Amino acid sequence: LKAGGVAGVCVDLILFPLDTVKTRLQSPQGFRKAGGFHGIYAGVPSTAIGSFPNAAAFFITYENVKSMLHHGSTSYLTPATHMVAACLGEVVACLIRVPSEVVKQRAQVSPSSSTLRILSHTLYHEGIQGLYRGYKSTVLREIPFSLVQFPLWESLKDLWSWKQGHVVDSWQSAVCGAFAGGFAAAVTTPLDVAKTRIMLAKAGSSNASGNVLAALGGIWRTQGLSGLFAGVVPRMAAISLGGFIFLGTYEKTRQLLL
Repeated sequence: LKAGGVAGVCVDLILFPLDTVKTRLQSPQGFRKAGGFHGIYAGVPSTAIGSFPNAAAFFITYENVKSMLHHGSTSYLTPATHMVAACLGEVVACLIRVPSEVVKQRAQVSPSSSTLRILSHTLYHEGIQGLYRGYKSTVLREIPFSLVQFPLWESLKDLWSWKQGHVVDSWQSAVCGAFAGGFAAAVTTPLDVAKTRIMLAKAGSSNASGNVLAALGGIWRTQGLSGLFAGVVPRMAAISLGGFIFLGTYEKTRQLLL
């Protein structure tokens, strides 16, 4: 819990400006109208509050499921074990992540409004359901992402450990995390764009229904391939750096605590 929480806070706060740029590139009104480079830390209170419990919930679920499934499993099933553990971890973590993400992204494209004002406006007009707008699209983004990132991260660590004859250090785990995160970020960008459009959609609009396929279809018809991969560069940069900081900090903190 502590290792995951510390890792989450570190990565979310350090890389927040890159995340803001990515959100504004993906927003329906375009980068400049969404705020450009102005108010780059808009929405950071939402992230600061949500990052610790979100990351802690993920790693508690991930490590426990992984340890339960490892008992009696053969080596060739290890990647499948990591996939299942990561998927369940994401489903649990998204219960905390999505409300934080909704408020954060709306603040990022409305830098003149405070986080508290956006939270109260969402609750008043949409209720609790408004805070969970995009839950399905977030889970549908995170599960493919985790299916790629975590088995790749674990495999790279195992390979590096085998090559050097001992368990990887925390910085080596961080390098593996950076590569795994960047690759997973690139291939799941269209799902991230769809999730952003759903969370930012006005109540009552077609995207507000949360239909991921409809959102992807609308983006494809209006903007084509470039629209589906909007923000791919800052997303890859943020998640590569994020993977380095997040997974490296997690391993180091866990080593210190254990």
